[in-house]
Amino acid sequence: MRSDVQHIKRYQIAKVYRRDQPAVSRGRLREFYQCDFDIAGIYDPMIPDAEILRIIAEVFEAFDMGITIKMNHRNILDGLFAVAGVPDDKIRPISSAVDKLDKMSWDEVKKEMVEKGLSEEAAEHVGLYVQRSGTMREMLSSLEADANLIMNQNVKEGVADLKLLATYIEAMGVGSKVSFDLSLARGLDYYTGLIYEIVPDRIDGQSTQVGSIAAGGPYDNLVGMYGRRPVPCVGISFGIDRIFTLLAERRKNKKASELGREADVYVMAFGGKDFEGLLVERMEVARQLWDAGIRAEFTAKVRPKPQQQFSASEGAPVAVILGQEELDAGQIKDS
Repeated sequence: MRSDVQHIKRYQIAKVYRRDQPAVSRGRLREFYQCDFDIAGIYDPMIPDAEILRIIAEVFEAFDMGITIKMNHRNILDGLFAVAGVPDDKIRPISSAVDKLDKMSWDEVKKEMVEKGLSEEAAEHVGLYVQRSGTMREMLSSLEADANLIMNQNVKEGVADLKLLATYIEAMGVGSKVSFDLSLARGLDYYTGLIYEIVPDRIDGQSTQVGSIAAGGPYDNLVGMYGRRPVPCVGISFGIDRIFTLLAERRKNKKASELGREADVYVMAFGGKDFEGLLVERMEVARQLWDAGIRAEFTAKVRPKPQQQFSASEGAPVAVILGQEELDAGQIKDS
């Protein structure tokens, strides 16, 4: 293995394991497939993070899946806890409770914080902050306008990072997908700055049960814990099984005509009594369409019946129909 690599971008798709109580209906398994993409090396601040966020957007655009990228910053979270009066030794337990706000009511979360030893007053103070969310620009303006918060060094550093990131993700066309959510904490302590998780939009007006479908952030200290030198890293993990669960649910709810849209062009052929199917010709036309980047299909039979082809082509907006006489005469008709 080369030891002189200073920068690397890598991905892998592999099976991963975790100790957990399985809940198949929510896509929560002990053994599952995950796709990881990471950028490692020393870069100027927030540039790799912006690229990761652009990759997230591109992946789910390819799936035609609406998403929201929920985002927070560990420094801002730690800073607001300090301002709210959370003792240092209780920041992680309280952070864990706050992270449940997407599944529990504020009263339930507050009760858990008090049970973990936080005073009622501090819990109420935390609640004033962590129930806030909005666009990047809205939330940054709100944080900067809060004199108590912006005086905290951690908050100040986090805001500086996010102001830079906001400019970059707007340039990358991702800004509209981001929700800055002060309740987002994530359960893994190795994240060192920005944290984000991706949640799917409702399917046909119904909320989903699978939770987040991807998550990540920078983990600048993790490599140094196991290697000879620290290497700054940022990455994203896609939950493949959860994504497949959503795609299967969406497919189940769609009509057959909508599913047929998996092809933009359907290549068919018809003829008379001695018609041989024009299979090779159909293959050639399909190949030309594929080469042009157009999704095309044809019936995989030598001599398909007309009804088979009409049924298979349902939903495709364009049909290319080959006829033996027209081919022999070199004729093209547009109807």
